[in-house]
Amino acid sequence: QVQLVESGGGSVQAGGSLRLSCAASASIYTYDSYCMGWFRQAPGKEREGVAAISTGGVYTSYADSVKGRYTISRDNAKNTLYLQMNSLKPEDTAMYYCAATIRCATRTAYLLTAGSYGYWGQGTQVTVSS
Repeated sequence: QVQLVESGGGSVQAGGSLRLSCAASASIYTYDSYCMGWFRQAPGKEREGVAAISTGGVYTSYADSVKGRYTISRDNAKNTLYLQMNSLKPEDTAMYYCAATIRCATRTAYLLTAGSYGYWGQGTQVTVSS
């Protein structure tokens, strides 16, 4: 079991930056046993994978729409996942969720698919104005 709590969302103007955090508490497997991902969902749209990271943080993957602007990282000593978002655009506006999966595979298609994850946080809202 993993409990995930996101924070760091807010409202910014286009071109601005935000850093999201996801604090994890794991009860059966340790946090560093899980691959982690960030997803987002805008009103009326499907949930989409934004970024993902392997257990040790060596392997990362990104959606094309955020490559070069977003950076995913994790601190296993603090059981925390991060998403640094720079050069934000109005189309980045969405609810952002972190997710965890014990079934890791270092394949982008797998890690950026919502169905690959069994544990989800409640989300944090990001709003980017033009």
